[in-house]
Amino acid sequence: MNTHDKDDPAPGDRTVRADEDTRGRGLSDHTQKRIGLHLRAMYDTVVQQPVPDRFRDLIAKLEASPPDEATS
Repeated sequence: MNTHDKDDPAPGDRTVRADEDTRGRGLSDHTQKRIGLHLRAMYDTVVQQPVPDRFRDLIAKLEASPPDEATS
């Protein structure tokens, strides 16, 4: 004997249908703006930091070295 009515979906089906209802809608403009503001605040200090000397040295060495003929 089935405990569910014909029109009443099984509990697992409700989750799938709820996901289908929200699929494609995305985040609201307000939510996107808030996320953007928080990300900018978090990464602003990272962007303002100077490039480490070891990276500058590595870039200078790469620029001074002759191009690799094997990749040409």
